[in-house]
Amino acid sequence: MTSPHAFQQVDVFSAEPLKGNPLAVVCDADDLTDEQMAAFANWTNLSETTFLLKPTTPDADYRVRIFTPYEELPFAGHPTLGTCHVWLSRQQGTDKAEVVQECAFGLVRIRVSDGKLAFAAPPLRKSGAVDAETLSEVAVALELSPDAIVNASWTDNGPGWVSLLLRSRSDVLNIKPNYQRLGGLKVGLVGPCDANDNVGSDFELRAFADGYEDPVTGSLNAGIAQWLIGAGIAPQNYIASQGTVLGRAGRVSVDKIGDDIWIGGAVTVLIEGTVTL
Repeated sequence: MTSPHAFQQVDVFSAEPLKGNPLAVVCDADDLTDEQMAAFANWTNLSETTFLLKPTTPDADYRVRIFTPYEELPFAGHPTLGTCHVWLSRQQGTDKAEVVQECAFGLVRIRVSDGKLAFAAPPLRKSGAVDAETLSEVAVALELSPDAIVNASWTDNGPGWVSLLLRSRSDVLNIKPNYQRLGGLKVGLVGPCDANDNVGSDFELRAFADGYEDPVTGSLNAGIAQWLIGAGIAPQNYIASQGTVLGRAGRVSVDKIGDDIWIGGAVTVLIEGTVTL
């Protein structure tokens, strides 16, 4: 058993508590073993649990390891913003315009502006057209006819996302996934909102992975933004909503500034204390 570690559980991508995506963050975790980290992430049963460590490079401000209940991820979006928020709270803020996070994927830049955080979308590991076999598997699992899919692309920046563009927000919200048919595929859906939707966002997203629907997904929003903006489908600045079907109210800001696409959102601390592993 290790000594107590400072611990926070935060809500990411919503300014309204309980309406975003929860994240557990264990601080000063350098003394924890891989097995302890994995076991605690499995116990929290959240989509991700992160562990704050000292960086291994002078180019980074901190290092993070990101675990789902079943595996370690090289990168994930809402854990990036949530962990940075916790790190900043323990530093009592920063004068830097950008913070640099070290993770298994590499270095990720996080912009700090007026108390708001946004990460620079990392390069896609896999992009471009989806092969016919994979697209067919996804269509069957989501009960989509071929003409319901406007476009499709790989948007993999670590988790392995394949994304489909549907015709409307309502088409996205009406999907009922067959997780058994999806198998190991991690699928993102995006559809445009219109004025009649009256939701204050430009696109609606949903994310299906590992047998469940993720409430609000930074990595998926990053990959979809790179795809849609790069293809001229989306403007360079927009708001995405996610989590509607789950009763959440996730809001993700997307801003292309120069060569970078920044993915931002609010972070709220809900639980703070210590954990002993």
